[in-house]
Amino acid sequence: MSCWHWRSVESTHFWPSRAAHCASDGIRNHHEHRRLVVRPTREDAWKLLNEHVKSDSLLKHALAVEAAMRYHARLYGEDEELWAVTGLIHDLDYEEHPTAEEHPLAGVAILEELGWPSEVIEAVKGHAIYLNVPRTTRMAKTLFAVDELTGLVSAAALVRPSKSILDLETSSVTKKWKDKAFARGVNRADIELGMKELGVERAELIGRVIEAMRQVAPALDLAGSTS
Repeated sequence: MSCWHWRSVESTHFWPSRAAHCASDGIRNHHEHRRLVVRPTREDAWKLLNEHVKSDSLLKHALAVEAAMRYHARLYGEDEELWAVTGLIHDLDYEEHPTAEEHPLAGVAILEELGWPSEVIEAVKGHAIYLNVPRTTRMAKTLFAVDELTGLVSAAALVRPSKSILDLETSSVTKKWKDKAFARGVNRADIELGMKELGVERAELIGRVIEAMRQVAPALDLAGSTS
C-alpha cells in the first residue's frame, strides 16, 4: 500500500510471516466459488475493490492510481485497460489487512484465486518494497513510482485555496516535496527509486501524475469550486 495518510512508513521495515499465508488460506476458501477471470475488466476490478474496501479515502487513492496508470499506459503504448485495473486494485486488501505482514499478500491470494494475469500479480507484489520482489516490467515499475506520488499530489492540491488539482502546478508539488514536514507519511525514497527505475526525472513524473489525476478530479473531490 502506499497511501501517505493511510499507513505509517515504519511498516516498510517489517517482513511477511506465516500470518500472511494463514490469511491467504482463508481468503482462498472465501473465493472458491467464483469463476476465474481470464481478462479482468474495469467492472470486475471495481466490483472486487468495493467488496473489500469501504473507506472513502482508500477508494479515492485507488482511483488516483488507476488514472496515473492509465495515463502512463497510453503514453508508453501499453495495454491501457490492464494497467488501469492494476492501479485500481493494488491496495485491494489494505483495509482488511493493513499490516506489512499481510499486505499485499492477502490481496495477491485473492487475485491468484480469480486467475488474474501474472503481470498484475508481479506489479501488486512489487509495489510493496519490503517483499523484495523484482519489478521486471514497465507496468510494475510505473505502479511503484506513482503510488506514493498520488498521495503527495493530492495533499498539495488540498492545501490550495481552491482545493483543486485543476490549477495545481508542478512547481508547487516540487516545493512541497522539499518540505519533509509536509505529508510526512509519503515515502519520498520509494518515489525516487521508482523514478530511477523508470528513467524519469522528478518534475516530469510529477507533471504526468497531476495531468492524469486532473482527468478524474471530480471523483477525487479535487475539482474545487469548478466541480
